[in-house]
Amino acid sequence: MNTMFQIVKDQFLNFKIIRRMAKYDDRATYQSHYLGLAWEFLNPLIQIGIYYLVFGVALKRGDPEPGIPYLPWMVTGIAAWLYMNKTTLDASRSIYQQVGLVSKMKFPVSVLPSIKIYGNLYSFWTMVLFSIILMFTNHIYISISWIQFGYYFICMIALMYALGIFNSTVSVLIRDWHITLQSIFRMLFYLSGVIFNFTTSQFPEKLKRILELNPFYYVINGMRESLLNKGWIWQQPTLDMTVVFWLFVLVMLILGTYLHNKFRSNFVDLI
Repeated sequence: MNTMFQIVKDQFLNFKIIRRMAKYDDRATYQSHYLGLAWEFLNPLIQIGIYYLVFGVALKRGDPEPGIPYLPWMVTGIAAWLYMNKTTLDASRSIYQQVGLVSKMKFPVSVLPSIKIYGNLYSFWTMVLFSIILMFTNHIYISISWIQFGYYFICMIALMYALGIFNSTVSVLIRDWHITLQSIFRMLFYLSGVIFNFTTSQFPEKLKRILELNPFYYVINGMRESLLNKGWIWQQPTLDMTVVFWLFVLVMLILGTYLHNKFRSNFVDLI
């Protein structure tokens, strides 16, 4: 536990480094592209257009909830999903990619996943703004339930770091782990309630309850309900989901920080 608290503390102590390196990382990624950083925002918008044409138009999905059109419902969920998907995969290879930095200077290796978490927030907030505009155009306006969005944002960041410190370490130990994660996330896309509302579908109730324990669904559904003025975190079964979510984050954080601390001195040799 002491190791976990120390590594979490390092994130706050090195926040300026995280912010500077995230900005540099974004510029370096797109410096040879004509549109540069614009691709950070164009890529998710293009994906949203494709998903809407396939699921909202071609498959003619109706309103997922009474009074909530499909497009703003989908976009509010997919904004969180695209961020979590990209951040988890980027963070999983953050140590492996920065082996030169790790080997040549004294550097707090535990902040490398945080650089990816911070850097991807620019496109996330753009997507949130886009979803808010869509809500306004569909006569869904600001309400007191928007306060909950801050809580679910904290949940998302906590989940991303817990998975980031775990996956980045395991990716060094097991070279195939990053590819495995990509396959897992292709499956999770359909099991996290991003493009269809399985709670109102014909799924058996037991299966629905199992799917609702998905931590990604917890964040996506929470942000969606907050912005679309549906539900509160203390309501059932959301309260049960909250307990399961934070237990999952705590377990992943403890396991991830333990593995990171145990193998940190051997990262260069392992890579």
